Amino acid sequence: MNYTLHQLQVFLKITQTQSITKAAEELHLTQPAVSIQLKNFQDQFDIPLTEVVGRKLFVTDFGKEIAVAAEKILHEVHEINYKTLAYKGQLTGRLVISVVSTGKYVMPYFLPDFLQNNPGVDLKLDVTNKTKVVENLEKNEVDFSLVSVLPETLQIEKVPLMPNKLFLVAPSRVQFKQEDLFTRLPLIYREKGSGTRHVMESYLSQQQTNVPKKLELTSNEAVKQAVLAGLGCSIMPLIGIGRELQQGDLQIIPQEGLPLQSTWHLVWAKGKNLSPAAKAFLQYIQTDKDRIIKERFYWTEKYT
Repeated sequence: MNYTLHQLQVFLKITQTQSITKAAEELHLTQPAVSIQLKNFQDQFDIPLTEVVGRKLFVTDFGKEIAVAAEKILHEVHEINYKTLAYKGQLTGRLVISVVSTGKYVMPYFLPDFLQNNPGVDLKLDVTNKTKVVENLEKNEVDFSLVSVLPETLQIEKVPLMPNKLFLVAPSRVQFKQEDLFTRLPLIYREKGSGTRHVMESYLSQQQTNVPKKLELTSNEAVKQAVLAGLGCSIMPLIGIGRELQQGDLQIIPQEGLPLQSTWHLVWAKGKNLSPAAKAFLQYIQTDKDRIIKERFYWTEKYT
């Protein structure tokens, strides 16, 4: 056999995404390039690694075993690279961070300077919902998580980053009376397990607000696009709608009890033995967070 590390990387990504298209996107390759690498890798085995059923790609049981082996090989290669850089006196290792979906508007701004100053550190950033983030913490699969609602069932350490304000928003072109808001515009919810959904339901319960119609979508971006399209209104984190507010595409609806406010926290499992890379990142956050907030999130102060 004469497979390459690149082929292993491509095949592993295909097994993770269950799609050549998605694998190509995540690897920043063309679909034909990924397909060629998969074919060249498959040609070295007599047993099928994948199969297509009804135009959908599936990984065979044999393919899953090869994927496990490929992941181990690639991990060892990363370790060799880390050791080489460490020998040269550079900080090395992997930094694994899980963030709730709306945290994608926050976490990326706290990363560039650290990664630029520490090129030997590899980052894995997983954007998902609150339930999955808590599960990642519980299984000790991540170094840190970014949450706006602290998990109640886990013992954690935490560093507060910045406020998280949530407003009721609607498309700017829609005119209505305050009393018929939810009659004319259905309330759009995030999916169950979302921190935003949890906060919204708590607010509606406290206000004893009757919501006759509602829609449910599975990402903050989907909710925003639905509101922009006029499908309804929603309670949304300010951090994800700044551009739309400034351009006049969305309007904030004054409502009793709003805005809701929580705090973005960087959290990690209590007692976790942080790697050198994780310790360095934590120190960076503690010393540089105020500067980053001032530079990147100054515009949030105008909305109260």
